[in-house]
Amino acid sequence: MIQSIPLKKLVPSPRNVRKSSDVLADLQLRADIAARGLLQNLVVRKAKRGKFEVEAGGRRLAQLQALAEEGSLPKNHEVTCLVIEGEESEVREASLAENFQRLAMNPADEAQAFAAIIEAGASTEDVARRFGLTARFVEGRLRLAGLAPCVFEALAEGAITLDMAKAYGAISDIDRQAHVFAELKDAWYQVTPDTIRRMVLDATVRGSDPRAVLVGRDAYLAAGGRIERELFDDEASESWIDVALLEDLAQKAMDDAAKKVAEEHGLAWVRPTLGNYVSHDLIEGLNRLPCEPAPLTEDEARELSDLEADYDRTAAILEDEDSDESEIAKAEEELVSIDRAMRDLNDRPPVLADELKSEAGAFLVLSRNGEPALVPQFYTEVEVVNADDGAVEPVDAGADTKRKSGALSQRLLDELAMQRRDILAIHLANDPALALDFMVFTLADADGHDWRAKKASTLVGSVASGPVVGFEAKDAPASAALAEFVASLDESWRAGETDVERFERFRALSDEARSAWLGHVVSRTLVASLACEGDRSAPLHEILGSLLEIETAHWWRPTAANLFDRVAKARTLEALDAAGGPELVSRYAG
Repeated sequence: MIQSIPLKKLVPSPRNVRKSSDVLADLQLRADIAARGLLQNLVVRKAKRGKFEVEAGGRRLAQLQALAEEGSLPKNHEVTCLVIEGEESEVREASLAENFQRLAMNPADEAQAFAAIIEAGASTEDVARRFGLTARFVEGRLRLAGLAPCVFEALAEGAITLDMAKAYGAISDIDRQAHVFAELKDAWYQVTPDTIRRMVLDATVRGSDPRAVLVGRDAYLAAGGRIERELFDDEASESWIDVALLEDLAQKAMDDAAKKVAEEHGLAWVRPTLGNYVSHDLIEGLNRLPCEPAPLTEDEARELSDLEADYDRTAAILEDEDSDESEIAKAEEELVSIDRAMRDLNDRPPVLADELKSEAGAFLVLSRNGEPALVPQFYTEVEVVNADDGAVEPVDAGADTKRKSGALSQRLLDELAMQRRDILAIHLANDPALALDFMVFTLADADGHDWRAKKASTLVGSVASGPVVGFEAKDAPASAALAEFVASLDESWRAGETDVERFERFRALSDEARSAWLGHVVSRTLVASLACEGDRSAPLHEILGSLLEIETAHWWRPTAANLFDRVAKARTLEALDAAGGPELVSRYAG
């Protein structure tokens, strides 16, 4: 029997089989009800005191109540319901049937439906708002409607996945989409979205392509691959036509290499990719494990010490007034070489602790020269927490441990944590003063405490290292002023034992003291730069200097120690000529 019942008389049924929900889907449902009303009746059963228990439609009831709570609907809003009777088992079965017998819309159907609504005059934003979706989601579905007809039909029939359809949409050329689709339609090997994306973007592959180098010409030809070569082409410039076949062979080669690397390094897993970097979607859902740089071996430490001695000896040649131009030029070249060697020794790859390897994994990328390369960053699929001794340990939420009665699942805990984060984020976003304090504190606190401790934010602003190891212009006015500025910072807040206590102490500092810390944590991130083209160029520094109205001559002047004695005289005279012409050159030419 169909009956209109006031919203305030409807209550959730304890027999409703749906016990979990999705926050985003619930918000979408609420927006849909607000825009169009309730399109599907609730299934209810009479209860005590004039109430009706909702056996099917609990999500709809919750969103109706939420709309009433926010004032969009009256408390006594009439809701059309189907009233049923029967035994408790029959009612529970009806609830299960109502929730179970559903079929989600095919993305192709969604694309056509959205396109029809927009053709009728609605905007993308209108559709997004009325269906509780993001504008980006709607735009994505609309792009599907623009796929080549054969690709769109395959999506509608379920012959290809949504990710595959998106890969075809990497370009707008529907002829190219159709060509690749026809080539892959009867492929005997596995077709992945990455394969499709690369094929629609690349009609052919050069022999110098990393995938071609990895597979090898002979293996590709033996598998039936075709090659076209122009008159003057060599093996590096010839065109490999069967890109899909090459992709499959390259993926198999990477799979084999990944297995060997995992065994060699004792890792739980190594996942290969044909890209030359690890994309965000590959690491989504993984937890990164901290690693420390590999310690120097005795030979490396000895080599570094020798390089430092060579550096000092070579630098002395530049500072020696009796050095001629050829000696200075040679010394400059040697310093560059020594500096590069020192950096190579200091930039050591991270090493994972042995006790973490059983749960750890990494990614194997295909380098630009066609060789598999292990990325020295390690991840785990299980939650990472801090042990009592401060070390980081992976914890398997599915381990055989005795769970307390009523304990929450790890998935639920994670979802609650994310919702709590978003609540905090929206409030912090609307309190710029507190956000600024939190940012400055986080960056300042990072260099004084255990890096392994669990962080409250992903903010990073480390001190920029200079290109010359060990150099410090202590006597320069700017360096002296900077050291004095750092020494004047109020560090009393560092006395706090925990990050909470330190943050409270930091917030208690005066506005002037906190502002000084702001300047410090930002200024220390600046990299070394010069107003010239090349590796040391940083155009944004020119803008900063202009805005700050810096008078460079007040802070730095060329002297024998910092420039002239270390530059060939001919170069100095060239600079003087550019600055003041022959008259200025004549003053110093003698």
